[in-house]
Amino acid sequence: MNLTAHDIIIRPVITEKSSALMGFNKYTFEVHKSADKIQIRKAVEEVFKVQVMGVNTMNVKGKLRRRGMTKGYTRSWKKAIVTLKTGQSIEFFEGASI
Repeated sequence: MNLTAHDIIIRPVITEKSSALMGFNKYTFEVHKSADKIQIRKAVEEVFKVQVMGVNTMNVKGKLRRRGMTKGYTRSWKKAIVTLKTGQSIEFFEGASI
């Protein structure tokens, strides 16, 4: 399956924990479930014009949610934590200070 760089990177994950990691040049993304580390590295380098030093991935399992008697699961997804070369950064929001 041929995935483009924009198909691989679905969205950045902006949480307190991921914001803290940005101080260590680590950025968190939701990525396509079938993408491997090499594809993720190339996609981030192509889209954001940075050098990637490492990629860590994990599958996030959906959580059980209930609404009255009805119960279901949130969707499962794949997360990638990308480490950039020292001195490089990705700006998600213009003028945002971390």
